[in-house]
Amino acid sequence: MRELQVTARCEIHDGMLDAFKATATACIESVRAKDTGTLQYDWFFSDDRSLCLVRERYRDSEALLDHIDNLGELLGTLLEACDISVEIFGEPSTELVEATAGIPTKVYSFYHGL
Repeated sequence: MRELQVTARCEIHDGMLDAFKATATACIESVRAKDTGTLQYDWFFSDDRSLCLVRERYRDSEALLDHIDNLGELLGTLLEACDISVEIFGEPSTELVEATAGIPTKVYSFYHGL
């Protein structure tokens, strides 16, 4: 299974919702303009807007690494507005695991399904 699914959990800091939204919009614009292996990139808010989940799918580990590179400084800006943790579903490459070492990340290996 080469495709990866990702859930990024963004816990928005108090008073930073507007900054978070502006950075999220910039991230989406970057993905549209630069990414070639991103299959899904959808942002969802909780009712109270304190939490945002980003549902993502990538062709493979290389596509996710490209995504991280393409976002560049936007990731740092996002981290000023929220705390991020990530769940990766699939079999990430060693390079991807190393690249995400600074962010709390859990990897779930595929077991069974359609």
